[in-house]
Amino acid sequence: MSLEVVVVTGLAGAGRSTAAHALEDLGYFVIDNLPPELMNATVELLAKRGEIEKIAVVADSRGGALFEALESELEKVREISKVFVLFLQASDQVLIRRFEAARRPHPLQKGETLAEAVSAERKLLAGLKVQSDLTIDTTDKNVHELRKDIEIQFGPQAVQLLVHLISFGYKYGLPLDADFIFDARCLPNPFWRTDLRELTGIDKPVKDFVLEQPLASTLLGAMTQMLTDLQGGYLAEGKRFLTVAIGCTGGQHRSVALVEEMQERLESSVIQVEVHHRDKGRE
Repeated sequence: MSLEVVVVTGLAGAGRSTAAHALEDLGYFVIDNLPPELMNATVELLAKRGEIEKIAVVADSRGGALFEALESELEKVREISKVFVLFLQASDQVLIRRFEAARRPHPLQKGETLAEAVSAERKLLAGLKVQSDLTIDTTDKNVHELRKDIEIQFGPQAVQLLVHLISFGYKYGLPLDADFIFDARCLPNPFWRTDLRELTGIDKPVKDFVLEQPLASTLLGAMTQMLTDLQGGYLAEGKRFLTVAIGCTGGQHRSVALVEEMQERLESSVIQVEVHHRDKGRE
């Protein structure tokens, strides 16, 4: 019997425990901090028993030197099971704040500063992140939002793709967990209109100004068609959660207006949509 194996990994403080608890509630047999060298044997044992169909393994830098074997051990597990790697991350500032609030040492700290430990772990996990099937950035998420993401991706099979639309400002950095990023800076900027400057893309005057641009219609049509065409492939591969980010300079006008319009267009098809205006009101 072939098991479904979800490997939960990522940066300490990014929400691995929350993800593991959510998976356990979804019926996964969860094993926390399993040494990677025991992973293949554990999967084989559980497969032979035939009582468990899906397991989640939490593997992280707490294992010290043992953790370095994870990437090679994953290849062995893939030979006997369907493996899905979930990688959780957050910004350095947020991770440091979470550790300070919890008053717990970082697993790699060992005489270094907290900031140095976070940086070292990010470098250690860089290769694993590239190989992950899904990366979730929890910088702006609370535990309830993360649980919802896990339930969407790993819960009972849904017939729809959930697209998380994010508007953002390039001046504040890229969303780290975006699967697709589109640039709205090719459109005229409402900021240079004094009557629109203090408004946002949610306000009708700004939205009308942005959407009346011929290039906006072209961009929206291309994005909508692409997501509609691709959703079948994502669902077939077991990926039900997709993050699409649209950016402009400050994340106030163009990107917000396009995200709002994209939501309406996608919801009229067979795609579920969630919207998050990351930087709206930040200026």
